[in-house]
Amino acid sequence: MNAQTETLIAAAAIPFAVPTSRWDDAVAAKLGPAELLLYRSNLLGSDLTVTNFGGGNTSAKLEEMDPLTGEPVEVLWVKGSGGDIGSMKIDGFATLYQAKLLGLEAHYAGPQDDDKMVGFLPHCTFNLNCRAASIDTPLHSLLPFAHVDHVHPDAIIALAASSGGEAATKEIWGGRIGWLPWKRPGYTLGVMLRDFVKANPGVEGVMLAGHGIICWADSAKACYEHTVRLIADAAGYLNARLAEKPAFGGRKVAPNPDRAKIAADLMPRLRGFMTGARNKLGHFSDDAEALEFVGSVDFERLAALGTSCPDHFLRTKIAPLTLDPSRLQDDDYLARKIAGYRDLYAAYYERCKRPNSPAMRDSNPVVVLVPGVGRITFATDKTTARLAGEFYGNAINVMRGAEAIGDYIALDEQEAFDIEYWLLEEAKLQRMPAPRPLVGKIALVTGGAGGIGAASAARLLREGACVVLADRAADAVEDVRAGFARQFGNDVVRAAVCDVTDEAQVQAAFDVAAREFGGLDILVANAGIASSAPLEETTVDLWNRNYDVLAQGYFLTSRSAWPLMKRMKEQGGASVVFIGSKNGVAAATNASAYASAKAAANHLARCLALEGAPFGIRVNTVNPDAVIKGSKIWDGDWRKERAGAHGIDSGKELEEHYRQRSMLKRDVLPEDIAEAVYFLASDMSAKSTGNMINVDAGNAQAFTR
Repeated sequence: MNAQTETLIAAAAIPFAVPTSRWDDAVAAKLGPAELLLYRSNLLGSDLTVTNFGGGNTSAKLEEMDPLTGEPVEVLWVKGSGGDIGSMKIDGFATLYQAKLLGLEAHYAGPQDDDKMVGFLPHCTFNLNCRAASIDTPLHSLLPFAHVDHVHPDAIIALAASSGGEAATKEIWGGRIGWLPWKRPGYTLGVMLRDFVKANPGVEGVMLAGHGIICWADSAKACYEHTVRLIADAAGYLNARLAEKPAFGGRKVAPNPDRAKIAADLMPRLRGFMTGARNKLGHFSDDAEALEFVGSVDFERLAALGTSCPDHFLRTKIAPLTLDPSRLQDDDYLARKIAGYRDLYAAYYERCKRPNSPAMRDSNPVVVLVPGVGRITFATDKTTARLAGEFYGNAINVMRGAEAIGDYIALDEQEAFDIEYWLLEEAKLQRMPAPRPLVGKIALVTGGAGGIGAASAARLLREGACVVLADRAADAVEDVRAGFARQFGNDVVRAAVCDVTDEAQVQAAFDVAAREFGGLDILVANAGIASSAPLEETTVDLWNRNYDVLAQGYFLTSRSAWPLMKRMKEQGGASVVFIGSKNGVAAATNASAYASAKAAANHLARCLALEGAPFGIRVNTVNPDAVIKGSKIWDGDWRKERAGAHGIDSGKELEEHYRQRSMLKRDVLPEDIAEAVYFLASDMSAKSTGNMINVDAGNAQAFTR
């Protein structure tokens, strides 16, 4: 064993974060009972050391005025189905008559009635609240306490998913926290919990094996601080054990310093092999947890076991796909690994399905783990892919802690299947709205900070695409990205500083699309300049500048897009949209450099349409004319130059000139060009390639035929 290996193996395990109270009495003093529940919930959910996204639920039993009788009545306020306690608002709580909830036991005859009991919850709704109650509602209603928290932070689940967890629970809390064996969430678990508390009146909380912890108190503040203390106790205990030995048996593979570049190369190839109804989007993580796990001695053994907590499992599937880092350049190997995973998933479905199970869902892997590189996750939208990665990060933490005190215990396969294909979960999936047309698509827009580029990006984002904005103006493109992030969400938009005449910058921009989203489906080649000068005043520099941006720039971006797009042949192909110009098909006075460069780009598009067709790559062109409003090209000398060419004033006269010159007498706006871009990028034009669409309000000189 060499010195480097000894150092790596001896490296300290990543410790669990230890939460502390963030309760602010000054804030709480201004809040009513329901608002205090929301405050407590948001504090818990916004701290990822306390619970993960969408995980956990909180409740309070509050006195309300019955709208029918006018009499005071006890109402259970509990986090509604599908909510996230960290970001929810007051309308995220379900409200139910507590007396009616307690009366539901008359309908319960045993564990076989769990699903039936869920159907009774809407009948207990208070004040016509439309928020659906979650499956965990009985855990709160059947306990006699005013305030109840149920959370599943990593440190707690590490105890709950370890063969040494029950003994550790007794050692940490000396009997103040009880232990219940694994039981799927539902009414039966609520009954088990209530009966345990009755039999152990001094208990302050209960560990639910494989699931999390539930605890209670008489006030919102006391309940919050009790929850935080319990998590801190668990984290401190595990950290002491982790300090005694390296995590996961020690390190076997060191992080690769080129892992970001490797991910950018690997993700599009994996994505291309993932067949299905919709394209996949990827998310890459090389955080410390992922690198520690995938580089460890015990990595393969533990990865094969899958996850333990239902929340983790629903996001990450039965198990991850693991890859040999020495074979990442072998497409045959990658194709076999993806196909093999689908076969394994189908076999799992066949082994575990019930007579009434829903049809098998997507069998592609969600989580892909690569030693030395990190964790890659795939889903049909970027947010889900990111969250899947975060949940598997939680699972890694759980495995680390569980192995520190015993053996990690994953979900039983049949239990896992029954959760994944639960009929109630299937009903929830069926109620989800249809995805927008471009969900699962990845676009890159050059000149993304300009008027046409930004408008095109906005149109694609509105229809569900993920977009990389590429522009040489660093501050401007970041401003546009930030605005889109506020409007559409941070997950779906990225920015890359890119001069389309610079080969290295162009390739780096496409690497961003590959690494951040998984590849490319749509290229909008839009970056441009404009110049106007009589032939005798057209310098070689001016001529070259036009050709560098408008011809060579389109060539370089297409060339970098090509290998990414060829990967998508089996997933419906890809689309390239060139932003041309009326001047690319119609001669223009005093604009020989600009017009001929645009014509070159238009012909390049036709050539690429021929080359791309065998790979399902469509290449089409939008020819705008006189897009003045919102266009940065018209902010400079181009406006004066074109006004001079037409012998008019460069102010409002120029806009009126172009409007009147058009056959339809209408302005052409960036948003108009964006509509044509969307049409050509989408499946609405799936059978169109090598075409041009003029968006110029009508110009007979520019008719393409």
